[in-house]
Amino acid sequence: QVQLVESGGGLVQAGDSLRLSCAASGRTTITYSMAWFRQAPGKEREFVAAIFRFGGGTYYSDSVKGRFTISKDGAENTVYLQMNSLEPEDTAVYSCAAGRPKTTSQAMNVMNYDYWGQGTQVTVSS
Repeated sequence: QVQLVESGGGLVQAGDSLRLSCAASGRTTITYSMAWFRQAPGKEREFVAAIFRFGGGTYYSDSVKGRFTISKDGAENTVYLQMNSLEPEDTAVYSCAAGRPKTTSQAMNVMNYDYWGQGTQVTVSS
């Protein structure tokens, strides 16, 4: 059974940085592609970033491209989301997910992920 545990969220001011971590069980980050999604109050879950299991290619939503960076440490079985230049609009619960999407289009769809963490709250004040 795959388990994902996020950490690193918190309350920051606009312009600050945060790094989220997703600790995965077993060899999850090697076996699966990994992604971060977020959900703000009253809104649907939104794709943020993905890193593919083959080749390590990455993909970002337009809203975070150039500000956020997804990476993984296979030895530690951990996925990171470095978030810079945070904006109030980035406020949400951030969740990591493991799945096997084959394209960038599939990577953006929650239906292509089999396992989810419980999420970590990120709040950005203006």
